[in-house]
Amino acid sequence: MKKKAIVAGHICLDITPVFPGRPVETVSDLLQPGRLIHMKEADVHTGGSVANTGLAMKFFGADVTLMGKVGNDPFGAMIRSILNRHGAEEGLLVADGESTSYSVVLAIPGIDRIFLHNPGANDTFSAEDLPAEALEEAALLHFGYPPVMAGMYRENGKELLKLMKRAKEAEAATSLDMAAVDPSSEAGQADWYGILERVLPFVDFFVPSVEELMFMIDRDRFEDLQKRAAGRDLTEILDVEKDVRPLADTCMKMGAKVLVIKCGAPGLYYRTAGESALGQTGKKLNLDAAAWADREGFEKSYVPERILSGTGAGDTSIAAFLTAVLQGETLETSMHLAAAAGACCVSSYDALSGLKSFDEMKDKIACDWPKNK
Repeated sequence: MKKKAIVAGHICLDITPVFPGRPVETVSDLLQPGRLIHMKEADVHTGGSVANTGLAMKFFGADVTLMGKVGNDPFGAMIRSILNRHGAEEGLLVADGESTSYSVVLAIPGIDRIFLHNPGANDTFSAEDLPAEALEEAALLHFGYPPVMAGMYRENGKELLKLMKRAKEAEAATSLDMAAVDPSSEAGQADWYGILERVLPFVDFFVPSVEELMFMIDRDRFEDLQKRAAGRDLTEILDVEKDVRPLADTCMKMGAKVLVIKCGAPGLYYRTAGESALGQTGKKLNLDAAAWADREGFEKSYVPERILSGTGAGDTSIAAFLTAVLQGETLETSMHLAAAAGACCVSSYDALSGLKSFDEMKDKIACDWPKNK
C-alpha cells in the first residue's frame, strides 16, 4: 500500500507572458520605461507549492492530497478546473468573499524570474484548515510558502508551529519549503530567524532555496551577494563552502533532520542529522535512519534538453525527492531524481509539461545523462 501524503499551503494562478528574443544579462537590457515590447502568447497555469509540488508528486506516482485555499471568483474557478482535470480538486478550500491568489511571472530569458504577486486567500490559511482525520492518514505533510501566507508567519509563526506540531502528534513526517520575501513587505519585517528557531525542531525535511534561506538567517551575506551579483542570478556566484555550508550549519543546529538547499542551476546541497535525530521522523514514513544518517554532499544538476523557464523547477525537484522518500528510495537515488526533475521542468514554461516519469529519468541517468560542471 502506498504511503499517503498531504501537500498544503500556498496556491495561486500563474500568468507567464512569453518573452521573444535572445537571453539578456540584466533586466534593464529589456525592461525600460516607455518601451513597447512585442510579446508572444501568455502561459496560464496553476502555481504555488500546492499545485507545483502536489501535482508533480501525483505525476510521479504518490498518493497525495492537495490542500490550499482559493476565493469563489474567476481565478479560483480556473484553479479548480485545472485541479479537477488532474483528479486533485477534493482537498481544495473555497472561501466566499476572498480573492484568489495570482502571480504574474516575468521569465525573461537569461534572468532569474521576477514575480508580481497577490497572496489573496492564502493569507487567511490556518492550522485548523487541515482536518485531523487527513493528518491521521498521512505519512507525510509537506507545507509550502509560509512567507507569502500572512496567517502563517504572524505572531512569530504561531500557526505554522501549531501545524507542524499537529502533524508530528499524528506521527506524520513533516516537510517545509519557503518562498522569496519582499524586503519592503510585512513578511520582510518578520523575525524569520526566530520563526525558524521555533519551527525547525518539528520539521523533518527542510527544503528552502539558498536565496530564501540566506535572506532569513544571514541578511548581511544576502545583501553582499546581491551587490556582487549586480543583477545576475545569485547562484551564479555562490561558493558552497563559504556561502551555503554556514547556512546548513545553522539549520542543523536549529533542529532540521534532513536539509536540502536548492541552489538554482548549479544543483542541490544536502545534509542529514545523526541516526538518533532521524529516528524521530514520523513513524508512518519508516525512514531508514541508519542509512540516511550523517550525510552531506552537493548534487550537481543535469544538463536540460532546453531551457524555457525556471518556473516550478525547485518545487518539482522537491516533489521528486519527497516521492522517492515515500517509495523507500536511498538518499543517493532521491537526490538524483530531484536533480533530474528540475532539469526536465525547465524545458517547459509551466511546472508539469516537461516532467518525465521516474523510470524515464532513471534510464537517462543510467545512460550517463551529463551533468553541469
